[in-house]
Amino acid sequence: MSDYIEGDPIADTKAPTGALENRWDERKFTAKLVNPANRRKHRVIVVGTGLAGGSAGATLAEQGYHVVQFCFQDSPRRAHSVAAQGGINAAKNYRNDGDSVYRLFYDTVKGGDFRSRESNVYRLAQVSAQIIDQAVAQGVPFAREYGGLLDTRSFGGVQVQRTFYARGQTGQQLLIGAYQALSRQIDAGNVELHPRTEMLDLVVVDGRARGIVARDLVTGEIETHLADAVVLATGGYGNVFYLSTNAKGSNATAIWRAHKRGAYFANPCFTQIHPTCIPRSGEHQSKLTLMSESLRNDGRIWVPKRKGDTRPPEEIPEDERDYYLERLYPSFGNLVPRDIASRAAKNVCDAGLGVGPGGLGVYLDFADAIERMGRPAIEARYGNLFDMYQRITAEDPYAVPMRIYPAIHYTMGGLWVDYDLQSTIPGLFVIGEANFSDHGANRLGASALMQGLADGYFVLPATLNDYLGGTRLDEVPARHDEVTRVETEVRERISRLLGVGGTRSVDSFHRELGLLLWDHCGMSRSREGLRKALERIPGLRAEFWRDVRIPGGAGELNQELEKANRVADFLELAELLLIDALAREESCGGHFREEHQTAGGEAQRDDEHFSYVAAWEYGEKPVLHREDLTFEHVHPTQRSYT
Repeated sequence: MSDYIEGDPIADTKAPTGALENRWDERKFTAKLVNPANRRKHRVIVVGTGLAGGSAGATLAEQGYHVVQFCFQDSPRRAHSVAAQGGINAAKNYRNDGDSVYRLFYDTVKGGDFRSRESNVYRLAQVSAQIIDQAVAQGVPFAREYGGLLDTRSFGGVQVQRTFYARGQTGQQLLIGAYQALSRQIDAGNVELHPRTEMLDLVVVDGRARGIVARDLVTGEIETHLADAVVLATGGYGNVFYLSTNAKGSNATAIWRAHKRGAYFANPCFTQIHPTCIPRSGEHQSKLTLMSESLRNDGRIWVPKRKGDTRPPEEIPEDERDYYLERLYPSFGNLVPRDIASRAAKNVCDAGLGVGPGGLGVYLDFADAIERMGRPAIEARYGNLFDMYQRITAEDPYAVPMRIYPAIHYTMGGLWVDYDLQSTIPGLFVIGEANFSDHGANRLGASALMQGLADGYFVLPATLNDYLGGTRLDEVPARHDEVTRVETEVRERISRLLGVGGTRSVDSFHRELGLLLWDHCGMSRSREGLRKALERIPGLRAEFWRDVRIPGGAGELNQELEKANRVADFLELAELLLIDALAREESCGGHFREEHQTAGGEAQRDDEHFSYVAAWEYGEKPVLHREDLTFEHVHPTQRSYT
């Protein structure tokens, strides 16, 4: 019996045709406009204040809309975008090394293993240069080279230097830029900010997204907020794996509740493994720490050639070291894409060559770079990252190599959106990591910040205009039947959680779920393992609702209740993620099926049968709608980085 139902195909009807380089300009020209006087009459809800949400809220308010914005942190500045370290891509070609909009487009489509839309990716490459200009105008302190131009460095999957950076704090500095723009609009009264408030459900009236139900995390009060459109900018769902590089608060509740109200969920199994993470140190850990991919610019990755070699790294001679990425992929070396670097690290560790506790680590060595450039140059580029590593591990990376191992990081899946970033629910727009749109099966490094800011600063403001300018929207009364129904369901869910009165902590369920997914749907997957995980999930979910323990009450600050709400959603999302992974009978990007690999152990795609976006509709059994992908400019080939 099948795990899902075959549905009708789905198509992106908003994507323009014609010359690739003209499509975005054509779409903007044909989009309807809202005149400035009428914008003041519209309310737009934006959920999330990271790079996507912060830039969107600031830009929409600058245009004249009244924005109602939410974050569960105490300040927009604490959004998880602050953790992005290495840089942001843009096709400026300051290095004069052959970069161009088309090359950025090509690298991104290839890096995503040919599972993304050409129109979307080309638009992203076009807008990239505008993002840098915007950020510089805001005062973002990008690194500069001797002549005064902005400096750039390399990232995985490309052979040009297009990554702009602010030391190892790029996400933080870009977020401050967006935050100051948002703060200006808060002060002007155009943005109504609700911190420490979490969206718990979506209000859909007459088939359109018209508001959200949210909980004040301090008082526990349930509130409904209504608007003419809703924008979700709530990030990814990597924490479904429990151990990930995400902040502990990062969750899937907003997009999952929207999915249950009718928004299709696309490619949920496309989760990214980042190769440069500090290895876990024991069972006590609640999250993992990312070391920026930018370190692979100057650090060399290696393992001992001999199994079980426990000598300190400085005692292992050069001829007894295996710089395996340089050996396997000479054209790209240590700068291969993330999925390939992660899989290679797993392979050498599985072969018994790993280092550190449990043999789950490889060395990232800066000795050659320090000798070549001197310690001050390395400190200038990576000093804060080296300090962070030393504080966490008590090891000095200037003196001994770092130890790294792959970990769950970004999610390429998310709510399905069309070219306008609108979901299958009219009036519900989804931006940044919360949507699926641009990265295919594997995101290239330094492209997350690029997509978030492109969506927020430049794409959404044009396409939201088109929706509001072409849609008649009657006012929704506060006591509308649908509003009351959703509010009631939210309250009943909270009461049900608090009423369980079981014996197990929320974290114990989350940890078990995460380990199940990591073991069977992590860096490698097999039909047998996926089926085993699918058989366990319903029982784990039933046990959660029968035996979870949540101290405290609903009318107060209650972090265990917050976590329980989110873990309940993860327990449902996990099942869809596994079904999606099982249905995709190919290896593609970070999705590596053991049954589908080349003789050399690389991912083996099946373009004939799986060149599509899997858009899932919620139901007792999920319904699969396929969006066929067509490639007119970058034709799918076997990815090679040798």
